[in-house]
Amino acid sequence: MPSIAGLDIRDASALALVVDEQGVVRARAEEAGADLEAVAVRAVERLIAESRGVTALGIATPNLEAPAAARAIEAIAARFPKLVQRRAVIGSGTAAALAESWVGAAPGASDLVYFAVAEHATAGIIRAGQPVTGAHGRAPAVAWLSLNPVEREDYRRAGCLDAEVAGVGIVRRLIWRIKAGDRSNVQNLVKGDLTAITVDLILGAARDRDGVSISVIRDTAKYLGMAAANLVAIADPEVLVVGGIMASAADLLLEPLRTELTRRLPAPMAAALTVSTASIGPDAVALGAARRARSAA
Repeated sequence: MPSIAGLDIRDASALALVVDEQGVVRARAEEAGADLEAVAVRAVERLIAESRGVTALGIATPNLEAPAAARAIEAIAARFPKLVQRRAVIGSGTAAALAESWVGAAPGASDLVYFAVAEHATAGIIRAGQPVTGAHGRAPAVAWLSLNPVEREDYRRAGCLDAEVAGVGIVRRLIWRIKAGDRSNVQNLVKGDLTAITVDLILGAARDRDGVSISVIRDTAKYLGMAAANLVAIADPEVLVVGGIMASAADLLLEPLRTELTRRLPAPMAAALTVSTASIGPDAVALGAARRARSAA
């Protein structure tokens, strides 16, 4: 029986899945390394070797124009020209939105917004059952939402939202607070080595009532709520599905996010909105890429 595959190209790794018509994962191959092009090709080669009959491959990555990801996509298209259609190359947020509306948090939802933050801020919009990707395939480029009137150099490199709420931005804001003289228990956890601070350490410290970490997470929640409100105002979805740290740290972020949505949206719009946490986990992007490949085949 023909098989459909999906590939999630991340910053330094790639996950490839074979998925059946019910969204069940039948095979997987994951590779990691500094050479993203080689990593992605190896993952697909392994998957095809282990799963005969792959007829289509969808590809997703956070930023389709990032040089390393673009080279990896070109290499895969050249290596497997019969499997890859240009329509099946999409952003990670769009892929995750497809997956969550298929077999995830909002099965069958025809109008959905997906918004997640992990290594990057990503989003996807499903309207009338179809992904909205824009004239050039870039939409919705949520990482570039402008939410701070003060320009900084890192906004020009990665976008304002990405710089503030993706992993690097959260860590940076805590380090700024420490360097400004605030004391955080995170310093003790890393024995003074600020380069060892991670988002998980900050989230854990916030749960343990570390004041500086709580303040950083509150600031993060405000940015997340503003971005989510902008997406909802534009798309008017049935469901907002939040993923990444908004799902894994829902105990810290979900209620502040809901509060921000209520503050920033008209009351009828906020009342009509269902907010759900993503349910698929790290397979979502590859799963959604496979879903896109199936519809594009």
